[in-house]
Amino acid sequence: MVTLPYIEEARRLIAGQVVRTPLMRSHALSRQSGAPVFLKLENQQTTGSFKLRGATNAILCLSEEARSRGLATASTGNHGRAVAHAAAALGARAIICLSALVPANKVEAIRSLGAEVRIVGQSQDDAMREVERLVREEGMSFVPPFDDANVIAGQGTIGLEIADALQDVALVLVPLSGGGLASGVAAAIKAKRPQARVIGISMERGAAMAASLAVGAPLEVQEVETLADSLGGGIGLDNRLTFAMCRDLLDDVILLSEDEIAAGIRHATTVENQIVEGAGAVGIAALLAGKIRLNSPTAIVISGGNIDPAVHRQIINDIKSGVA
Repeated sequence: MVTLPYIEEARRLIAGQVVRTPLMRSHALSRQSGAPVFLKLENQQTTGSFKLRGATNAILCLSEEARSRGLATASTGNHGRAVAHAAAALGARAIICLSALVPANKVEAIRSLGAEVRIVGQSQDDAMREVERLVREEGMSFVPPFDDANVIAGQGTIGLEIADALQDVALVLVPLSGGGLASGVAAAIKAKRPQARVIGISMERGAAMAASLAVGAPLEVQEVETLADSLGGGIGLDNRLTFAMCRDLLDDVILLSEDEIAAGIRHATTVENQIVEGAGAVGIAALLAGKIRLNSPTAIVISGGNIDPAVHRQIINDIKSGVA
């Protein structure tokens, strides 16, 4: 388990390297739900998502010798962008392995930061096999996307910031994918505010952690196209940390349809004035869909804003409300 001291040390280490993002009150969601609702705006992070926290902490925890051998990772997009950004800041080489399902805007954003991009297969698991080869045959250093203590601790700094800013927080809604974000935030919140509940939110299509928690062990799930593309990918059958942490720390898991996710994206733009990708909109979407009832102060982690502009336009114009 990643505990509070690890997360506090991560906050010290990454200070100045990442943005302390705003916790903004949503007047519309507060009125609708009958309880104070706040949005933790990680879409305003330097690389457009929370991933910069964990990637930066993990890379800074590597030795100079390890960084000099180059950094390799697999990603659904946002982690790769974070690794590319942190690597560029340190002058390190980075290879980011992505599946063919990663949206083009995320691929180009990674390339623009100077990292080498390799498109491998149709899933994050396929991309991970290329990372394993790079580590094994070329000696590169692996920066895990989620199942790593330093990555989890970095993501957990979001929980510290929520607890500091909203001292009576009673519920936190957090996007759930591989579990690095959810487990880190839950560890911080449960340590600082033991009575608070943390709920993981994911999509109905290909949610690997949700399926694994349901059967009680890491499970392979087919990765499919979804508006919440950043929540895709497996958790690894040999998962070491995030499965157990999510099992022990999350109070519930809620799944959303594509139409519900689209409604969350639309609300974020038209009401909250925030550009939010599908994965980042799931907490809002769960409230709008009536899948969570509130009676006390609630924080929603808006995990990222790196949505394909064309897809965003379609959703906002109510042309596209789901993925076929």
